[in-house]
Amino acid sequence: MSGAAKVVCVTGASGYIASWLVKLLLQRGYTVKATVTNLSDPNKVYHLKELEGAEDRLHLFEANLIEDGSFDSVVHGCEGVFHTASPVLFEATDPQVQLIEPTVNGTLNVLISYSKEPSVRRVVLTSSISAVTFNRNPKGPDVIVNETWFSDLVFCEEIKAWYCLSKTLAEEAAWKFSKEKGIDLEVMNPGYVIGPRLQPTRNCTTETFLDLIKGKEVFPSYRFVDVRDVAEAHILGFENPSACGRYLLTERALTSSEVLEILQKLYPSLSLPKVPAGEPTHQACNKRAQDLGVVFTPFEVSLKDMVESSKEKMLLSK
Repeated sequence: MSGAAKVVCVTGASGYIASWLVKLLLQRGYTVKATVTNLSDPNKVYHLKELEGAEDRLHLFEANLIEDGSFDSVVHGCEGVFHTASPVLFEATDPQVQLIEPTVNGTLNVLISYSKEPSVRRVVLTSSISAVTFNRNPKGPDVIVNETWFSDLVFCEEIKAWYCLSKTLAEEAAWKFSKEKGIDLEVMNPGYVIGPRLQPTRNCTTETFLDLIKGKEVFPSYRFVDVRDVAEAHILGFENPSACGRYLLTERALTSSEVLEILQKLYPSLSLPKVPAGEPTHQACNKRAQDLGVVFTPFEVSLKDMVESSKEKMLLSK
């Protein structure tokens, strides 16, 4: 096991991506110091405590993104830090308080804690494709987005894409701070994450998926990636000495109508809405991620696993 005797930190460990990250790290033999916002909330800790290896090698801590020094004791003695903690809201009544401040300040708080700890050799930050594609660049079917793209802050504000703005600001702040302090930073930019969930409760991914199959207005197109692949990419980003910079994590780009067509083939008995075909969407290049060692799960497998996981947790009618 490559992680044997190594200690790492995972922030926001109860989240969708982070739960899988903790699971895979434990499977590899790592000792994981994981943070959650509330240790007394069973929805945040129970599924983590049940993971194989958790009894001996998972240590849970309570930490607050906007509290200075909250992560100091957690990162102490760690070789790596995986910073996944970040609010995920596609709508916000007070974006500054709900999204921007905790996302940006939380990222800086973790990096400041890292900069005080000599044992840490690398930080892997969970960003988003939202920090890549939201700009005025043409995005027709012939366009292929890559890691050199950055979302435009002014454009995000104009269209009130607050989540995208928060992720872009946080990533910019992380790159700036890391350059100033000489921090070895790798950034993962996943697309729309799907696949099975370990948490017992719904998340934004589930809610949007349920809206889609109910016929509610949702995004016209998506760039999908399996949650297990995202977690694997984080670990590869930490373990591979040659890893550097940003990594776009997407398996495929699909329109809403294409998603529903695939879902109907997988589950013929489902009564699904008809949505306009829509325009072909731009693609995102995943070559750097493949070169890192990521083997992407086919969308159909991820979709089926997400549906079955939702059924199992009683979040989707059978």
